[in-house]
Amino acid sequence: MPGNDNVHNSKKNKLDEFYTSLQLIENELKHYRNHFKNKIVLCNCDDPRVSNFFRYFVMFFDVLELKKVIATCYKNDDADLFSQESTEKAVYLEYDGTIKYTGEEDFAKIPCKELKGNGDFRSKECIEFLKQADIVVTNPPFSLFREYITQLVENKKDFLILGNMNAIFYAEIFPLIKNNKLWLGNNSGHFWFQVPDSYEEKATDFKIENGIKYRRMGNICWFTNLDLQKRHEIMETGKKYIESEYPKYDNYNAINVDKTVDIPMDYDGVMGVPITFLAKHNPEQFRIVGETHISDTSEEVEALRTDKNRRHGGFINGKSIYARILIQKIGKQK
Repeated sequence: MPGNDNVHNSKKNKLDEFYTSLQLIENELKHYRNHFKNKIVLCNCDDPRVSNFFRYFVMFFDVLELKKVIATCYKNDDADLFSQESTEKAVYLEYDGTIKYTGEEDFAKIPCKELKGNGDFRSKECIEFLKQADIVVTNPPFSLFREYITQLVENKKDFLILGNMNAIFYAEIFPLIKNNKLWLGNNSGHFWFQVPDSYEEKATDFKIENGIKYRRMGNICWFTNLDLQKRHEIMETGKKYIESEYPKYDNYNAINVDKTVDIPMDYDGVMGVPITFLAKHNPEQFRIVGETHISDTSEEVEALRTDKNRRHGGFINGKSIYARILIQKIGKQK
């Protein structure tokens, strides 16, 4: 899909500046409002003056009953939307509700403070902000996603961050998903992001509105460890298992399911399902056994292998298919 190509190109070329719309943030954050009471929120990959993450938390500070919100940026000391990285200095904003928000003009009243360093989320200075925070909410650089998640987990932080769904196959990410320490949020799909003027114009998944450039990114989702109602909804597809419709893999003792809506509810064995299943995963209904990507060498997945030499995904009739998540109904044995 063209949208997916944009994600892969951004990672390859480290074009990491994708400006998240306020609507995209609001559509997701409304599902977590009970998590924010008396909490400190950190947005540590944002240009604070114009970040819609920071804007959201200022606007809804009293509604969420927040304690404080902090936003930091990387190599930027002005109010430009995108960091120009023209300085080794950077700035941050702190908001505790003292300056009451009544309209756009109130954002300019929040004091802009200078960081000692460049604002890199890995810097000692920014790690101190991380230690203060209860919840981290932002859109981190795609090229640094593994490192970013690892830092959050090591510091035992709650988080809600944007990323590409294919990141679930990272060695640093999948074990967290399998062990219910990380899951997908409420919304996922193809979303539009504002990008700097310097970004290349493309024939597809690209538009200019009012002189502003936008790119549509594919397979975007929210990663979180905050509980939400959707995670406890029972999936009912209405599908029943018919052997001829669900072929077995050549190299796994499991059946293949091409679409989440086709998961047979009466099948007790292991099933390989698309990664989009995770957007509907209820851990009380299905357990995640593993995945068919080359990186999964867990004992349970190895026990399912019927061909130890084929390790680049699942095979059906000798043909390789897309990587799958291996799942099984709760309470059933393989």
